[in-house]
Amino acid sequence: MERSTPIPTTQNVAWGFFGTMNEEANVAWPLAMTAISNATGQPLESIRNFLDSRYGRRFADEVQGKQLSGLTLAAAIEATTQSWMKRTIGRITSVQRGIPYGLPELVGYVVYCEPAEA
Repeated sequence: MERSTPIPTTQNVAWGFFGTMNEEANVAWPLAMTAISNATGQPLESIRNFLDSRYGRRFADEVQGKQLSGLTLAAAIEATTQSWMKRTIGRITSVQRGIPYGLPELVGYVVYCEPAEA
């Protein structure tokens, strides 16, 4: 898929998705941004905020786990994206975070991490 807008860079090189991916971070970042954008349809700035957050770290942990099971980086990112799209926001998370109950986890957390309106 061709993009008319550039993929935003991380604002959190030490933690979140980027920091967790270590030496693979520069390759993993655009793959994750693209996979999540394609799956959720959410704005790139929201996806960057998600990946830079503690939820991005959890996403990276799952990617690395899938790599340890033998998947390539790209396949692990795609599998993790699909896994987060299949899981849904539960009642407790909905009440605590204000994310609509039953929404796919990936959509819910990306929306939760949306930048505040200026």
